[in-house]
Amino acid sequence: MVSKEAARLGEIMVQLASADNNTATNGTPNGRISVFVVDDHLIVRRGLSLIVQDQQDMHLVGEAGDGWEAVDIIRDLNPDVVLMDIELPGMSGVEATKKISENNPDTAVLILTSHEREDLLFQSLRAGAAGYTLKSTDSDDLLAAIRTVNAGEVCISPTMATKLVGDYLERSSGSEGSDTYSRLSKREREVLPLLAEGHSHQTIADRLKVSPFTVQTYRQRIMRKLDIHSGTDLLRYALRKGLVSLEA
Repeated sequence: MVSKEAARLGEIMVQLASADNNTATNGTPNGRISVFVVDDHLIVRRGLSLIVQDQQDMHLVGEAGDGWEAVDIIRDLNPDVVLMDIELPGMSGVEATKKISENNPDTAVLILTSHEREDLLFQSLRAGAAGYTLKSTDSDDLLAAIRTVNAGEVCISPTMATKLVGDYLERSSGSEGSDTYSRLSKREREVLPLLAEGHSHQTIADRLKVSPFTVQTYRQRIMRKLDIHSGTDLLRYALRKGLVSLEA
């Protein structure tokens, strides 16, 4: 039986295949998409702004170089789409995305990053991002992504979507060793999804009423028993086993 997460990724892939430059807009009174750009590198920020300004169906409404500034300005501007970098001073792009999603529920945040990491993709979607694309993409694909998220759809870079779909296919085919998970203790099974979701050792310790040192010990045991060597691999394992979900 196909999982909800796999079905979700299937929908995303269909959207990626069907999205084009004629996606309908839904924002400003003049029919143009209002776009706000957030990036701490001035030359990148200005370059993205120029790309947006050159489009007849888009309107650049502002820029910001850090997360706090972006959240404050966007709260009042309420743009249709925000292009959001992940690595920002003061407040990360993921944290800023979460606050923007809470303050401006009608604003679609499109993560634009150089990181091809499943854990960051996962964290971004949980924070409320409507899309995740790479800075290596060309301008036409970026513009198509802006139009897609503005239309209320999800847009994930094909490279990232392919990786996740591959993980789900492995999971559905039962390629994950059936006995690996059974090696974990009851407590380790509680800790694993919390680690995969990116919670800090202190947060997990507070939730389980243990010390951060104990959480670190559980993490080491989990990694050893599952033969996993990084946080990203831990996330991929948890996704394949259905222990965490892409749904917020």
